[in-house]
Amino acid sequence: MTTNDDRYRPIDCDQHSILELFAMRRKAVVGHAQDEAGVPFRLEATVYDVVTRDAAEYLLMRDAAGKTHQVRLDRLLSLHAPDGDLLWRQENVVS
Repeated sequence: MTTNDDRYRPIDCDQHSILELFAMRRKAVVGHAQDEAGVPFRLEATVYDVVTRDAAEYLLMRDAAGKTHQVRLDRLLSLHAPDGDLLWRQENVVS
């Protein structure tokens, strides 16, 4: 019998602090993450908050059209500057 273990796995505190700094600075990023099914996706947006809800943490971002997106931190793979430079990379990628 297999089960889908979808429990939140906290990220490293130092990595979390960097994300909070991006939110304070309203950093424009290109994010790479995985959805609930493990399918990778890309998102161009501005980071504006890190929140905790339902026993998990999320990065909140707003795209150019004003739509709000939330990415669970343990599903966030990397953040790049709009010019492509790597800003942040997940050290504990959920597989």
